[in-house]
Amino acid sequence: MMRRLLQPFWVLLAVIFLIEAWLWDHLEPIVERVVAAIPLRAFKHWLSGRIEALSPAMTLIVFAVPVIVLFPLKLVGFWLLAHQYWIPATLVIVAGKFLGLGVTAFVFDVTRAKLLQMAWFKKGYEFIMAMRAKAAELVQPIKQRIREMLRGDGDSWSSRMLRLIARFRKSVHEAR
Repeated sequence: MMRRLLQPFWVLLAVIFLIEAWLWDHLEPIVERVVAAIPLRAFKHWLSGRIEALSPAMTLIVFAVPVIVLFPLKLVGFWLLAHQYWIPATLVIVAGKFLGLGVTAFVFDVTRAKLLQMAWFKKGYEFIMAMRAKAAELVQPIKQRIREMLRGDGDSWSSRMLRLIARFRKSVHEAR
């Protein structure tokens, strides 16, 4: 009984986790393009050289810097929410999220080798990757049902409704 009640919570958590992972995967190449477009490649090379000289524990501090730097931006977003400036608050929070993920992906790319030298960080990284795979496995049947529903296959009410909408759109288009 309790397992059945908690299943929507776990699915929601898996979806949020997968959205974060998707953003990470898709922002990393964008950050790479930005690094290539502006003279950040030299900065990345310089940072890589400095990180080689650091211990893994000191590298962890370098990895944490973007979180610390972007924290005030999140506070501004929450202040705007508290004062009911909904649209600016949403824009600041979303921009902070994208910026944070992009910068963190950039810094993690530079610091990954050193960070994975720490046993506890490596275990945490492997745990996160295993959770990501588990979340994808948990959400896969739901994604498949949504795809089937959007295709209009099957006899469910949603499939029939999508076919009806498609026929209506076709008739409107032909009437033009």
